[in-house]
Amino acid sequence: MQVIKRNPRKFLKEDFKVSTWDNLKSLFEELKNRKISSKEELRKWFQDRSELESVLEEDMAWRYIRMTGDTANKEYTDAFNFFVAEIQPNIAPYSNSLDEKALRSVFLKDMRESGYAVAVRSIEKEFKIFREKNIPLFTELEQEAHKYGAISGAMMVEINGKELTMQQASDFLQSTEREKREMAYKKIAERRYKEKDKLDDLYSKLILLRNKAALNADYPNYRDYMFTAMGRFDYKPEDCFSFHEAVASEVVPVLNELATDRKKQLKLDQLKPWDLSVNYFGKNPLKPFETSTELLDKTIQCFSKIGTYLGECIGTMKAMGHLDLESRKGKAPGGYNYPLDEIGVPFIFMNATSNLRDLVTMVHEGGHAFHSFLAKDLELNVFKHPPSEVAELASMSMELISMEHWDIFFKDKKELARAKREHLEGIIQTLPWVATVDRFQHWIYENPTHSVDERKKKWNEVYSMFANTVTDWTGQEKYRNFMWQKQLHLFEVPFYYIEYGIAQLGAIAVWKNYKENPKKGFEQYVNALKLGYTKPIREIYQTAGIKFDFSGPYIRELIDFVRKEMKATGL
Repeated sequence: MQVIKRNPRKFLKEDFKVSTWDNLKSLFEELKNRKISSKEELRKWFQDRSELESVLEEDMAWRYIRMTGDTANKEYTDAFNFFVAEIQPNIAPYSNSLDEKALRSVFLKDMRESGYAVAVRSIEKEFKIFREKNIPLFTELEQEAHKYGAISGAMMVEINGKELTMQQASDFLQSTEREKREMAYKKIAERRYKEKDKLDDLYSKLILLRNKAALNADYPNYRDYMFTAMGRFDYKPEDCFSFHEAVASEVVPVLNELATDRKKQLKLDQLKPWDLSVNYFGKNPLKPFETSTELLDKTIQCFSKIGTYLGECIGTMKAMGHLDLESRKGKAPGGYNYPLDEIGVPFIFMNATSNLRDLVTMVHEGGHAFHSFLAKDLELNVFKHPPSEVAELASMSMELISMEHWDIFFKDKKELARAKREHLEGIIQTLPWVATVDRFQHWIYENPTHSVDERKKKWNEVYSMFANTVTDWTGQEKYRNFMWQKQLHLFEVPFYYIEYGIAQLGAIAVWKNYKENPKKGFEQYVNALKLGYTKPIREIYQTAGIKFDFSGPYIRELIDFVRKEMKATGL
């Protein structure tokens, strides 16, 4: 596969490397003081600023990738913290000055009318919320938030005499032997429970710091601040509440049906928390691959069936070593696709063991990676970073589109049917969980001075709105009280979660189009991703051939389609 090299630099020297603020300051000073006398000079100024941002963001990306790959490595942690504490705080006031310079230019109107409208809107937003007194706050916030990864990454449990990561231990939750599931569940839950106070204290500190930043920026609360900061121009908090209500009325009843069926199929008197992950349509857990190498190679085959270039993208990442897939001790939890803005070839990080969840994570992050490849040659760095409602559309759609070619992972037709059924059930489970986490966050930041007991009470209240009523939690209530602590987003990327729900609906619609007409459906999907963030969200969704809509009737229509596809598996 092709090894891609970055484009020649036009503003920075070819051998420039980020080391200290001193070797960066002159570049920002040049941009700040440059005289701009024409539309062409303003465009060149935007391009030079974009190049500098690309270099900085890629440098930061590698520091983060190395740190999360080995959370116990002090050198990696120190390098990341140096950027956060010494580089970012110095950049912030210059970025604000550059935003002001652009907004005051008499040539900005011409740029807005020649394809820069979305970029200008983002600059206006950033200028609106900037406060110099928030710079040290954001530095502290970033450093505190990443403590979550260190705490979680250190969590290990012993099963059958082996020390396992939480991801590896969770594979036992898919065992057809109920005693093994219960044993694994309790060990995992108890290990998390031991850290509950530490995580509660961390979250309380983050909440107060975030609220202070919002008040500094003249917002009544952090939720309202983040709606501006995240560029949510297309919907408001009230729309999120409508989404919550629609999920409660249209999806939760289906969740209950599935839980009732699960209880019946497993022949249980009581459905317990450790019974919710096992695939009850076969004797053994699904195992789509044995090693991370096999996962990668089969993913390339699967993607190539959808589109040649799609497979080549992942092949290029393989050739360039831009993947870290296996779960291991000391590695941060979760998975991500990190864009590398200058070279244009992203990095996929995950914690694979050998289950269906890992396959889904791989194709999900592969969708993000494909999006990065399609957007890498856009003119400005800001164009390469669409909002999450678009970014997650790329990844969640790939989960479903790729499912049409999962025979590469499952040669047995019954196992293939089981995999599809399990993934579709996962969609029904995802939407209520997204609503749970999002509604919880709204309350958290609307009431920033709440006590830990009030938080626990509110969590249970919100959880009960969206959870199935079939599962019996008797004896496990203390674990349920702190389930929210397993959600990385609450600690590290607040309010980044409703996008999964919005994008999940869009992904179902993309998949529906693909099943009806694979060539046209995939072309519409690709054309939407190629736009990056050069158009508003609604226009990008329209280009994909779908609606930006999360109303009750639309959700009902899409869920009916999912139920029909579940039935089509024959299980």
